[in-house]
Amino acid sequence: MPFTPRPDQQKVLAFLETGGYLGVSAVPGSGKTAILSYLAAQLVRGRIRGEEEVLIVTFANSAVDNFARRIRGFLSQTDQSLLPDVGYRVRTLHGLAHDILRERPALLGLPEDFDIVDERIATQILDDAARNWIKVNPQVFEMFIDHTLDENRRRWLAREKWPELILAVARSFIRRAKDYQFTPAALREQLPHFTDAWSIGSMCLDIYDHYERGLRYRGGLDFDDLIRLALVGLQTDQHLLDRLRARWPYILEDEAQDSSFLQEKILRLLTEKGNWVRVGDPNQSINTTFTTSSVRFLNRFLTEPGVVEVPIVYSGRSNRRIIALANHLIDWTIGDHPDRNVRAQAFRRQHIEPTLPGDPQPNPLDTPDDIVLLYHETLSPEKELDLVVKSIGRWLPQHLDRTCAVLVPDNQRGFKVSEALEAAQIPHDDMLRSTVTTREAARALGHILRYLAAPLSGHLLSNAYRVWFQRFAAEQANDVVEQGDEALDALHKTCLTGLRRCEQLEAYLWPRPDLDWLANYQPAQDDQAVRAELIDFRAIIRHWLEASTQLPIDQLILTIAQDLYQGADLDQAARDLALAHKLAVVLRQVATERPTYRLPDLADELDRVANNQQRFIGFGEDDLGFISKPGVITVATMHKAKGLEWDRVYLLGVNNYDFPSVEAHDVYRGETWYIRDGLNLEAEAVAQVEAVAERKDYLLGVATQKARTDYVEERLRLLYVGITRAARELILTWNTGSRDDQPKQPAAPFIALYTFLENHDKMT
Repeated sequence: MPFTPRPDQQKVLAFLETGGYLGVSAVPGSGKTAILSYLAAQLVRGRIRGEEEVLIVTFANSAVDNFARRIRGFLSQTDQSLLPDVGYRVRTLHGLAHDILRERPALLGLPEDFDIVDERIATQILDDAARNWIKVNPQVFEMFIDHTLDENRRRWLAREKWPELILAVARSFIRRAKDYQFTPAALREQLPHFTDAWSIGSMCLDIYDHYERGLRYRGGLDFDDLIRLALVGLQTDQHLLDRLRARWPYILEDEAQDSSFLQEKILRLLTEKGNWVRVGDPNQSINTTFTTSSVRFLNRFLTEPGVVEVPIVYSGRSNRRIIALANHLIDWTIGDHPDRNVRAQAFRRQHIEPTLPGDPQPNPLDTPDDIVLLYHETLSPEKELDLVVKSIGRWLPQHLDRTCAVLVPDNQRGFKVSEALEAAQIPHDDMLRSTVTTREAARALGHILRYLAAPLSGHLLSNAYRVWFQRFAAEQANDVVEQGDEALDALHKTCLTGLRRCEQLEAYLWPRPDLDWLANYQPAQDDQAVRAELIDFRAIIRHWLEASTQLPIDQLILTIAQDLYQGADLDQAARDLALAHKLAVVLRQVATERPTYRLPDLADELDRVANNQQRFIGFGEDDLGFISKPGVITVATMHKAKGLEWDRVYLLGVNNYDFPSVEAHDVYRGETWYIRDGLNLEAEAVAQVEAVAERKDYLLGVATQKARTDYVEERLRLLYVGITRAARELILTWNTGSRDDQPKQPAAPFIALYTFLENHDKMT
């Protein structure tokens, strides 16, 4: 069907004649991808000559293929003589930066075959740097811990939670430092030292220094370096910049609300003479609190002198009641939100408008049978879940031709929804990452693979023992089990300590008469039980080592799984083996697609599942081509749902924990409860880099409060995204949370929307 631009989209196409700078602010469902693809196709057909290209820069890998497919389709409709995939290039920011560096790597001191260190390896390097720093500087923990906590709790936190927090703080600090192009040495010259407030920055700077050494040792760059050095290349090589400007005379930027500091700098350099189109929706900026992106870049661009702003406001996705609800969320926030900063910054005042008569995508009609409801009754999390599942159970049999989604604030809640739908035998797909069971299985198998790749590592062998003990030995060691959990734990600890201290593993695994570690080992605990345990474990390890040299990866995984799960009850063993089989199939596919992969690489793939970095099925960050199925319920986070739509949508958990409003009784997800004065150390660390870069004062605690405001603003936009996923029906619920002593309240925007909908329905 030929593409017919709407009246507001026609204004975007005027760029074909005028060029220059164009800012497009597009509401949900307004067809921004279609009009941007159509504009690109028209530029290729009528403006591109020779080796020139239209450059399209987008946020996610999934959008790259989507844009290329759409542009290809538009070109084939208008001119069969044009070669496919010629005259345009679609890239993510990282892809664009990589292209730039490949032009002149030597300019930046890089070899022609420079490597990008995989994010997993970069995280391992950073984790090592952070843990080493903590060992040398234990006193910093005492500077920031809440001293009202008892000593046992503090010791547990120092051991279990502090390293994770420091890793996250250091990662944010390093990313911001690289945004400002600070090397560790350059930053060290300017960062004040030796005060409690600045110790956060000093700590992160030390970790940054060790992290960079680790990267250099591996001869690679991380993804932040990739973007930083691309900008440096453009800033220092005028010839390169001129050549790329000539190659890309038109640059179209998609999802510009997610543009980062460095992305904007790179694109501004490339488009100094104009012909830059930025398209996005400031009201759907939902990635700012966990990336370096910021909606302020697009908002500022839209108001710059010389920029033509074109709002795209007509949307045929939702019916009028849902549109009214989404628009009221914007109006209430701007006019009546309890915090003045949120009122000024959370939303851009831009309403969704229903499509005009005759539009090929008319809005769904408002009918009495289609529900738009904010369920205001008080519910526990369990009752909320039960209510929603029963509601779906009643609705679905009568609406098998419609799509439906349950959208949740986080993965953990989503897993519970999936389990409840499974128990109710309601067909469903989930767009979550991995279930707890999947993650545990992947982590266990990953530990074993990692050991098999380095069989003389005592640390890795102890990890494999931990897996074996938990999965297998506990079921088999009946004599110990009869003595109770304390004896079982003591046996575990003794064996684990022995393996870690074994300096010659070959003397344990393959003993000789003159070299037998186990024969000379003197455990502190029951000698006979420990020796029997270590002999059994040695036998299984030898079996796995032999299998690892003879079997392909899928058969190796199944062999390990058979040994691990043989002690479980039959039903549990069947479930565990079925899951292991799925993991084996996926790893076989990975090994086929990447023939250079060895056991450490395949263990990395399992780690990504175990660490919840990606979904189990497909091993991809993006849900390429996801299509909701009529009669099948989709379960997804509100973040993951962006860009999708369903006939009926449930939004769960709209309380003041998941959607706070900077009110006194609000609690903020992600804040570290054991840090004194409620400090957000990530925010404080980033603020210290910014204070140095922008030569401004730094006051401890200010960044923490700003981070709360930023979070509140983003959660309001996330609620807006959730509402605008619904085409015909929408149900919002809230729950009191899991702590009876601190029950949560309905979120302030929930109350405002409930009141609005009551009045709106009375008037209509």
